[in-house]
Amino acid sequence: MTLPLYAMPEPAIQSPPGQRPVRDLLAPDAVAEAKGSMEVSRQTVVLFADVSGSTKLYETAGDAVAMHAIERCLGLMRRATEVAGGRVVKTIGDEIMALFPTPDAATGAAAEMQHAIDQLLPVANTKLALRVGFHYGPVMQRDGDVFGDTVNVASRLAEQAVRGQIITSSETMAMLGPVFRAWTRRLYSIQVKGKASEVELCEVIWSQRADTTAISSHRMAAKAAPVVLRLRYRELDRRLRRNPDAITIGREQTPHGMVVDDPNASRLHCTIERRQDRFVLVDHSSNGSFVTVEGDAEVMLRREEFTLRKHGWIAFGQPRASAAEVLEFFCE
Repeated sequence: MTLPLYAMPEPAIQSPPGQRPVRDLLAPDAVAEAKGSMEVSRQTVVLFADVSGSTKLYETAGDAVAMHAIERCLGLMRRATEVAGGRVVKTIGDEIMALFPTPDAATGAAAEMQHAIDQLLPVANTKLALRVGFHYGPVMQRDGDVFGDTVNVASRLAEQAVRGQIITSSETMAMLGPVFRAWTRRLYSIQVKGKASEVELCEVIWSQRADTTAISSHRMAAKAAPVVLRLRYRELDRRLRRNPDAITIGREQTPHGMVVDDPNASRLHCTIERRQDRFVLVDHSSNGSFVTVEGDAEVMLRREEFTLRKHGWIAFGQPRASAAEVLEFFCE
């Protein structure tokens, strides 16, 4: 995510004729925000969504092309927000912060954002994606902006999401209607600064392409089925099956690693770690990791994460088509 230079509140949104005013998202006395810096407390859903891959796009495509592509993404995110009855509070670089009246509205908007960005063609060989997180709770309203613990938690949830993922809290998930709740699954818990207890994460399944299955409500808390990741490189064949488990990959030998004999690979190129029932590749390299899931377009990662699925290949520092050394993976 590009670093914000400043954050400016968005101008007031005019509601279409016949629809309730967007200001109705505020508590009744929140109209006082127009009178200055008065603080108003209310309950709402805070959502953060940022464009993953934008940093690489600025480096490879140049400022003008990258800025145009990011602005298009922000426009699609804004439209999804407004259609769902939400309000964009501000944009921060390649990220938006939005408010919604209900968790269902936020979930619908988040899924629409993901679908809209997923349908865009790659820009300069870079496929953009979104990371989305949202949380319901009390916020303080002041001068058109919102503050408080709910904002901090929502921001932290967005940070936990990988590209193409929607994350919410178990508290917010419990408030969803039965249709949306059927398309969520529990993940794991994290510690959030300022909170005494851990926050349990839940994922909203927005696409059947993600190799995930809708989990019925009575099985939500069930233990995830065992998943094994098989890695094959030359004559080496490794399997990761314990939870937690991780393996480092690169030119340098490590105690729990796999050495790749490729000059384009960094000494510690990437790590593959198990997170509950999924395996996530975390790139640490200078030249990037090129991941291809069978049947999908190749994705370049640079200091980013990617959830491995099905069967595919990982190339180091260059596309698989021109790479001499390739690691093959199988999610079994």
